Amino acid sequence: MTALNKKYTALRKKILNLKAAVIAFSGGTDSSVLAKIVFDCLGKNSIAVTAKSATYTSSELKEATKAAKLIGIKHIVIETGEFKNEKFINNPLNRCYWCKRELFIKLKKLARAHKIKNILDGTNLDDCSDVRPGFAANKEFNVISLFLECSLTKKDIRQLAERLNISVKASNACLASRIPFYERITPLKLAKIEKAENILRKYFGNKNILRARSHNDILRIEIENKEWTKFGNSGINNLVKKLKKIGYKYITVDLEGYVPAGLRAKRMAHSVKI
Repeated sequence: MTALNKKYTALRKKILNLKAAVIAFSGGTDSSVLAKIVFDCLGKNSIAVTAKSATYTSSELKEATKAAKLIGIKHIVIETGEFKNEKFINNPLNRCYWCKRELFIKLKKLARAHKIKNILDGTNLDDCSDVRPGFAANKEFNVISLFLECSLTKKDIRQLAERLNISVKASNACLASRIPFYERITPLKLAKIEKAENILRKYFGNKNILRARSHNDILRIEIENKEWTKFGNSGINNLVKKLKKIGYKYITVDLEGYVPAGLRAKRMAHSVKI
């Protein structure tokens, strides 16, 4: 038995022992693989729940709805209220904690209504290498991360996705991560960022990790260095015009490439306490 098969067997055993579960479901690769395996194991005793919020794009909600339908799992969309919390809006280094806390409060309420004790998320072993203040909310609300418990990496999950016939997508994060820490988060700013990333994805495709980091009238594009060659083609002027049309005066490309917001927070935390 291969190492991945051993992990997969252990994962299924843990799921079967739960009897029933609610899954935090974004529709991305990790949560889709988790939802598929949980549904295969628990059937009607499993529910996938997606949060509707200004921090996530409308296309992500559509993709999550489509993915849940393909899996066959019961899918519920809830609305979260992080914009009622000044601690989130003020965008501190532990912003993700307040966002996750709001999500898990709503998931706990829904789980109780369905008489289900277990809430699952798609956190995996590789996520531990990043700085994620949201993990504190996982512990606070006893959210179970089975991929992490079974030592599944992102590579493992993508291999399982292929085995289970689930589309692999570029990793994403809430739109609030595009705004510099300590700059207030507003729905208007997030809508502008969403428009920018929609333009960029049409240009670079959906399988590439990219971020449109917003700095007032400056747009800083983060994308894997191997994709820079595409900036040399004849479409670059058209791309710049489209990005300026939505309100940015200056369009830049970060020479450091894509860097997760959590790692940037770690750098800042040397001088600022989280």
